[in-house]
Order: sequence, then structure tokens, then C-alpha cells
Amino acid sequence: MSLIPSFFGGRRSNIFDPFSLDLWDPFPISTNTPYSAPEISDFANAKIDWKETPQSHVFKVDVPGIKKEEVKVEVEEGRILQIRGERNREKEEKNDQWLRMERSSGKFIRRFRLPENAKTGEIKASMENGVLTVTVPKEEEKKKPEVKAIDISD
Repeated sequence: MSLIPSFFGGRRSNIFDPFSLDLWDPFPISTNTPYSAPEISDFANAKIDWKETPQSHVFKVDVPGIKKEEVKVEVEEGRILQIRGERNREKEEKNDQWLRMERSSGKFIRRFRLPENAKTGEIKASMENGVLTVTVPKEEEKKKPEVKAIDISD
């Protein structure tokens, strides 16, 4: 980690740091995805925390106002975790007059390349109070064989 602030808003810019400059999200939304840019709103930047514990990788996604039926969690190509969904705009009644509309609506999609030790067949997801939690268990680390010194006799 650099102690000198970078020109990028004080964020670290180290190619070896997976959270540096958002390099940890290797799949930015582009026009060649099934969800082209006009279909994706500001809500596309659903805020996600990703932490690693000794047993698993845990993703927490803020999705307030979305039902669990409106969110899809999938694994593509073996190790690509994809989280997508959509929040629809409220239907307007003829007599309604909006005074302020700040809540975003639209589609979102986030993709993450899972590490080699991820058990993709055992992924679990739950939603509580507008937070989607996706838990990806990790394979147990293989213990390195113990090295035993052998005395050499004369």
C-alpha cells in the first residue's frame, strides 16, 4: 500500500491490490452484454461488499425495495458469480402528481470472478431487510506435507 495519495481521489493505485481502482470487478458493463447501457440505470451500481473469511467468500448487496423474486444469483462459465435484478418504477395514477422522485429504478448486473478454491456447487443466498447475502464456501486448504529432517550417518 502506498502512503502517498494518488490522483484518483485518494484511492490506492496498486496493481497487486484487488480493491485498487475497482479492478476487483473484472467485468464492467459494456455494450456487448445482454444488458446494453440504455437499459441499465444508476441503480446498476448496486453497492456490494465482498469479504473473505477462513471458510467462505461473503457478498453483501444493498437492494432496498426489491423482492427476492426480482433478483437472480447465477454462476456462469464455472467461476463467474453474476448478481442481477430490476427495480420497477411505481405506476403513476391519473390523479397523482410527483413532487420529488429520487429513488432509482431499472436493471442492475454485477459479475465477479470467483477464486479457484470456491465451491460453486454449494453457494447459498438469502435476503433480509433489503440486503442480499451470497455465501460461497471455500475448499479446505490442503495441508503441506511435513518436512522431516533425516540425519546422515558417517
